[in-house]
Amino acid sequence: MQKLVESFIATANAFDVEGALSLFATDAVIEDVSVGDAFIGHTGVRQYLERFFVGYSTSSKLLSVVEVDDLHSDVRLDFTGDFGHEIGILKITINSIGLIERIDADLE
Repeated sequence: MQKLVESFIATANAFDVEGALSLFATDAVIEDVSVGDAFIGHTGVRQYLERFFVGYSTSSKLLSVVEVDDLHSDVRLDFTGDFGHEIGILKITINSIGLIERIDADLE
């Protein structure tokens, strides 16, 4: 899971939306409590990436990855961008073929 998380951060930091999307299942969900919305499927994930990563010039730095089990990890990130600075928590679930199927996101 560490490698997948690092790939997600690298593609998001490069504003490579297509590269980031390739890491997600087609029916993936990102639910972000801090913005009060859920983003569903590749269309929703694309919207999330374009709005909150590209749109705010977000740069993410990995602080920690705790693997809960083979399919679940808790990831802590340091975010900086046009919004300022935040620490975020991503609860990531992958499917059986190693694609991200769900992210529950929030800020500390």
